Amino acid sequence: MKFTAYFFFYCYIGLVLLAGFWGAFLGADFDHQLLFNLDTSTLESETRTNLLSQYRFLRAMEFGYGLFAILFTKEIFSLKKFNRLYLAIMFAGVLARLVSVIDDGSPSALFYFFLIFEFIGVVVIYLYFQMKTGSQAEAIG
Repeated sequence: MKFTAYFFFYCYIGLVLLAGFWGAFLGADFDHQLLFNLDTSTLESETRTNLLSQYRFLRAMEFGYGLFAILFTKEIFSLKKFNRLYLAIMFAGVLARLVSVIDDGSPSALFYFFLIFEFIGVVVIYLYFQMKTGSQAEAIG
């Protein structure tokens, strides 16, 4: 169970760091083409600027979440309040993807993959933390 929990943790956080840094500071236009099949150069200038500005901001927040997770990995796997914060943020992403499916329609297979991978990650990391800490977590957290 430990290997599985850390596998999901590091795969997820590695992608969060990579995608966050790339999208915020290097390749926002490329991301839109790759992920959304959207050529941002076809948008009206102000629309393009606003879209890319907000996208870069959100990717920077994603990068920050990844940094938090890497800097506090030990605490995430040993202290209840860190574990719950990490999982709450991760689960909020899962919920946002589900809301999008309901409100916006069915995304591509890649986004379903992320949804499933992230949900499994939340469950596995939560269960591993519970198994590892047991009642000790209640005293700490």
